[in-house]
Amino acid sequence: MKKSTLIKATLALIFSGALVPSYAQQKDYPFHAVNFTSVKFTDNFWLPRLRINHTATIPASFERCENTGRVKNFEMAASRSGKFCTTFPFDDTDIYKTIEGASFSLSLFPDKKLESYIDGLITKVANAQEPDGYLYTARTIDPSHPHAWAGLQRWEKERELSHELYNSGHLYEAAAAHYYATGKKNLLNIALKNADLVCSVFGEGKKHVAPGHEIVEMGLVKLYRITGKKEYLVTAKDFIDERGRYAKYDKSSSDPWKNGAYWQDNKPVTEQKEAIGHAVRAAYLYSGVADVAALTGNKAYLEAVDSIWENTVSKKMYVQGGIGAVPSGERFGDNYELPNTTAYNETCAAIANVYWNHRMFLLHGDSKYMDILEKSLYNGLISGVALDGKSFFYSNAMQIKHSFSHSAMEPERAGWFECSCCPTNMTRLLPSIPGYVYAQKDQDVYVNLFVKSNATLNVKGNSVSIEQQNNYPWQGALRFIISPKSSSSFGMKIRIPGWARNEAMPSDLYRFTNNVPSKVEIRVNGKSQDYKIEKGYAYINRTWKKGDVIDVNLPMDVQKVVANEKVKEDMGKVALQRGPLVYCAEWVDNNGKASNMLVPAEAAFQTEFRPDLLNGVIIIKAKVPVIEIDAKGQNVTTVQKDLTAIPYYSWANRGKGEMLIWFPQQIKDLDVITADVGDKSVRK
Repeated sequence: MKKSTLIKATLALIFSGALVPSYAQQKDYPFHAVNFTSVKFTDNFWLPRLRINHTATIPASFERCENTGRVKNFEMAASRSGKFCTTFPFDDTDIYKTIEGASFSLSLFPDKKLESYIDGLITKVANAQEPDGYLYTARTIDPSHPHAWAGLQRWEKERELSHELYNSGHLYEAAAAHYYATGKKNLLNIALKNADLVCSVFGEGKKHVAPGHEIVEMGLVKLYRITGKKEYLVTAKDFIDERGRYAKYDKSSSDPWKNGAYWQDNKPVTEQKEAIGHAVRAAYLYSGVADVAALTGNKAYLEAVDSIWENTVSKKMYVQGGIGAVPSGERFGDNYELPNTTAYNETCAAIANVYWNHRMFLLHGDSKYMDILEKSLYNGLISGVALDGKSFFYSNAMQIKHSFSHSAMEPERAGWFECSCCPTNMTRLLPSIPGYVYAQKDQDVYVNLFVKSNATLNVKGNSVSIEQQNNYPWQGALRFIISPKSSSSFGMKIRIPGWARNEAMPSDLYRFTNNVPSKVEIRVNGKSQDYKIEKGYAYINRTWKKGDVIDVNLPMDVQKVVANEKVKEDMGKVALQRGPLVYCAEWVDNNGKASNMLVPAEAAFQTEFRPDLLNGVIIIKAKVPVIEIDAKGQNVTTVQKDLTAIPYYSWANRGKGEMLIWFPQQIKDLDVITADVGDKSVRK
């Protein structure tokens, strides 16, 4: 067997969870993802994004790591001299995350030049590592004068802001990806050396710390899967169990910085029922909890992460899938605290939300988790990167409103940030998307995402190819051509999205105004097929032969979304959704404004495909009342004008200006704005 074939075969087994090594890993996720290398995209929505990530985003990310001194930090750490030259002690992770993304991308788009560059970077990382495995340039460069967040001793401020274990976690994630993609152990060996040190320092009878920024738990699990070394899994569990036990916080305080909630450290994980604190840290923690629950069978973990998920989806998620509403601390707010004008919705939180929901599916096999993953993926996640792959959003706004004096903040995409976690995180998420399309359990194949593609699966020892033909997310006509190597009986479980069953969210947080669900039509070889729905999946079990065809027709009507009455910001307003896509109005399509349009209950919608707009999108159009003020600023009227709405993910690619997701249905009040002599807006 060729080396490349062996690597891909091993990679597929490990990523699917199907590889149970000789060290007797007895428990795992009951559902197994089909590895991303087994699914080849041929579509016009995702494949161009993966190519742009490879040809533009990843090279730009590496270049910026060079230009900003992130690479230099490793070079100085290797020589043990100089001064840490970037801002944050976690800047090392931007290199790790880009290596991870580039490694995934190499599996999709082989690139010898890129592979060689990565090897050169890995050499610099290896040279920066201390003899016992410690790797943290913010201290190693000058141990007598470490970063201000780090403390004088190793791990001294890990619980707060040092990010030493956060750096390690991203190192482990990158090492696993690089090993799987290339078969090389140069980065893996660095990670294992560091992990051995971490396991020797932390745990029962040793140092007690709950990592300040989670991800090391997920990373240790990946190393455990590769090596079978039980200490890695034990230490991941120890880090989870540390939460809420040893920290000396003011538990009576409502301030999340003082009571430990910001770090999810205010109480033991098994007692946590609500999504709290920094949203990225939280979703990484919940992902790690799911991993360890699957591998150990810990039911208390499972109950906790189930409760936290229910709280998030029913009380703390934006209509476009964003999480982390509060800018102060980049954190979850209180239940139903979902402001629009100050919405934070960090891109990294959307990415972490995808990781978490995929794991929740692998635990339970319920389509509601993939519904949330799809919502985040198609809306609040890819909104974080421009269509050209070269500029980004750190936070993803829900509303941009132009003030009288034009002094309001109007976010625009940036090529890089001083804290640039989101751009580099995007590089690693995008090439992994093919791995979310299919899953398997026993003799059943789960179709989770709809992307024109070709895939090869192993079902009961039989090779089965599945070709998807569709123009998703623009059209709802889905075709699956099933071709087993030899005729075989197995189940096909095709996700019928919640939005196609008239469910805006798997909770009562949002609902469609049209509450009349209709059954989705499915045909097999042209004949109407009776089927039953199991946990949101249409289940078809039969003996399949080469060339069998399943046709699924999902409704693609424009739906009006309303929020739970407890979300005060959205009362009397509607959002627009078509298929999986949430829409917004942007200034450039609507006479320079977006905040002056009403969408009444009787509004009728038309759709139109615009190949020349935003790399090709379907827009939503309607005649709606628009509020206008006369030239003297003394008379307010409404006139019927065209509303044009675009997919939310595509906004802010044509300059900066107003944007709106939630449209008022009627005028309830008016703000009177006056300008003083200094031309500063004053609201009365």
